[in-house]
Amino acid sequence: MGTAYAVRMPLQPLSEGEARERLGRFGPNILVPEGRHAALTWVLRFVTDPMVLLLALAGGTYAVLGERFDAIVALGALVPIFLIGAVLEHRSEAALKALKNLALPTARVRRGSEERVIDARGVVPGDVLLVQEGDVFVADGILAAGTDLLVDESPLTGESQPVLKETQSGELYAGTSLRSGRGEMLVTATGTATRYGRIGKLLSEMHPGATPIEEAIHRLVRQIGAAVIVLCAVVILVEHARGALWAAAVIAGVSLAMAAIPEEMPMVYTLYLALGAWRLARQRALVRRLASVETLGSANVICVDKTGTLTQGRLDVAAVWPYRSSQAQVLTAAVLASEARAFDPLDAAVLKYARAHGTDTSMLDRGVPEVSYAFDAASRRITQIWRTREGMRVAVKGAVENVLALCTLSEAQRREIADANEAFAREGMRVIAVAEGTRPSVSDLREQNESNLDFRGLLAFSDPVREDVPEAIRTCKRAGIEVIMITGDHPATAQATARLLGLRSTRTITGPELESMSEHDLAQALSGARVFARIQPEQKLRIVKALHARGDVVAMTGDGTNDALALREADIGVAMGKHGTDVARAAADLVLLDDDFATIVAAIAGGRRIFKNLRRAFRYLNAFHTPLILSAIVVPFFGVPLLLLPVHLVWLELIVHPTSALVYENESTGADGTMSERPRGRASALLRGTDWIRPLLLGVTLSAGCLAAYLWALGHGYPAQAARGMALAAMISGQMLLVLTERSLQLPIWKQRFLENRRLVPILAGTAAMLIAMLYVPALSAVFRVAAPAPAHLGAAFGIAALTTLWLEPFKRPTFDVVHRR
Repeated sequence: MGTAYAVRMPLQPLSEGEARERLGRFGPNILVPEGRHAALTWVLRFVTDPMVLLLALAGGTYAVLGERFDAIVALGALVPIFLIGAVLEHRSEAALKALKNLALPTARVRRGSEERVIDARGVVPGDVLLVQEGDVFVADGILAAGTDLLVDESPLTGESQPVLKETQSGELYAGTSLRSGRGEMLVTATGTATRYGRIGKLLSEMHPGATPIEEAIHRLVRQIGAAVIVLCAVVILVEHARGALWAAAVIAGVSLAMAAIPEEMPMVYTLYLALGAWRLARQRALVRRLASVETLGSANVICVDKTGTLTQGRLDVAAVWPYRSSQAQVLTAAVLASEARAFDPLDAAVLKYARAHGTDTSMLDRGVPEVSYAFDAASRRITQIWRTREGMRVAVKGAVENVLALCTLSEAQRREIADANEAFAREGMRVIAVAEGTRPSVSDLREQNESNLDFRGLLAFSDPVREDVPEAIRTCKRAGIEVIMITGDHPATAQATARLLGLRSTRTITGPELESMSEHDLAQALSGARVFARIQPEQKLRIVKALHARGDVVAMTGDGTNDALALREADIGVAMGKHGTDVARAAADLVLLDDDFATIVAAIAGGRRIFKNLRRAFRYLNAFHTPLILSAIVVPFFGVPLLLLPVHLVWLELIVHPTSALVYENESTGADGTMSERPRGRASALLRGTDWIRPLLLGVTLSAGCLAAYLWALGHGYPAQAARGMALAAMISGQMLLVLTERSLQLPIWKQRFLENRRLVPILAGTAAMLIAMLYVPALSAVFRVAAPAPAHLGAAFGIAALTTLWLEPFKRPTFDVVHRR
């Protein structure tokens, strides 16, 4: 929504009626629209999922054959899958929307003859906005009246220096902020017609692709689906050839399909990511896209902004260098050259330091200066003239070279001051100069008012490094993760900060250097460069692409509108929650609520932990899925009733399996298990060769034991319900033991610590309780078509489970790391 509007002078404020009409015609002033038809897109993705299609086909087949109960069970299995996906999909977007609403902007407008404060979404083209220092512009427009403005356009353009906007011609843009001045702005564009909004609209229409693991899981499901169709056809034909009716043959084939479909795998994957996102939210990181939680674990490069992420994002006075004067004189002159309402961070730092060191700042509240010259890009200084009993007192602060030009000094004195300035700059500090003088009266000429001043000294400012960042960078080094610092600051400032952080770099690349480099040269330079200075936001995109060309998995931070493309190009885009723009947040996968680098490192550790535990869970699912498939394939060939009916398959695959798999999500890998290893890389498979072979062996032996028990019971004249009860008791008991065996590839279960995982005992106890209830509660036994086995048979079932799942345990050998961690 939004539009552009032709400027008319002089200003004619809209009436309330005109504003309402334009709001209806042009729509609300929403700069970053929500993605269109997001819910419909998710539903379409759900119904076209191969796993969902196979379950729907199975349910439809049962319905056609008259098996109403089995049809309800099969189709009902889709409900929890749908609900879990829908809830988790909605959750992160709702959290982001709440974050946006916390900082919902307002605007002061002139409507008719009155001034009002309204929700910024109600601003329309033609409105007259009243703007003052500290305001964020909520629409595009023209500065129609007032003083010249000094505007911070860095969120939109990346320009580090404020831009001067002149009355009647200065163009103002949504998303930028007013550093100094005040005036009236005629709105010319709102919503997605603004420069800011056009980028937001583009991003809202973009859809990120699947992550490598998402593609791997979808590919696995598709391959299994194709294999299931072939196996179904074979089973149906074999059954019919053996004399079974077509209906019975089809039921056998569909049962095989339900057993073979790994519907629990996508469910477990989604649950792991959701729990990972929940853990990260507790650590002040909001996940916008669930798949990015796992992708974080594979990152091997973090490109991070310096200001506000590695540093605290504020300016503090680090040193005062008086020149032939006292510190009190320097601070008093600096205070007199400051604004009482300190929106500028330099002014705020000066006043804070001055008050802490006993300097009186009340003169700023008691009166207003006789003359005030605001900071602008040309003069690069602020001057204020105060009426005192001694006459007119002139106070100036600003860029060192500009203030020096106003002072009466010899060349030797100027060199002395320049040397001090250079020494501070080498320490990464931002330096301003302070001067003052007295006049009998004020001239109409600024040059006369600011001439022949007395130089008072220098103020050096630093942006303190966050206390936890050096340790976080050391953690990254141990984990094989490269940290690249990107800043718009001077190279000397960037290098000094890098030294404080312990970030080693063989060279510092500046924005102009980067612009002149070829793609090949940039890729070569990245092998040793860890510091980029004087970088524009648009250049971040080139850095990400160069890293991708090397095969790196990249996390990129950003807070400005022009960072959006780099955030979207990166494997993990990380936006700032406190100071980031809505466009940056919309483009990002992760939003830092505390803007802290250590939170990114914690998120990467969380991603690695999720990957390790997902590997455990999928090994377990492979092991226990095998008896389901083999039972569905083998049993029909013996011409006996099916061992596993649809109700058993749905119960096992949608309740028992996912619940048991959550045991591994709570496994602690420890710091040594996550951040002491090299990144696994983009092409790393979730399951390696050994992760397939060992679980399949256990699954085959458990299958053999369960099938032997079932066929033995039937062969000795036991009813199908009793035989099924005995076989299911063996299968569920074996499943519980498989949960334990897959916790560790080094430690046998009798050496494991069960209480370390708070979910382990409750989940296993719950599984045992469900088995007992199924066997011994008559209503459930009828639903599951089982009968309770005799005590001796129940004991035999437990023995079969132990023999067929624990036979590899004595061969486990703990590694040194496992022993050491214990």
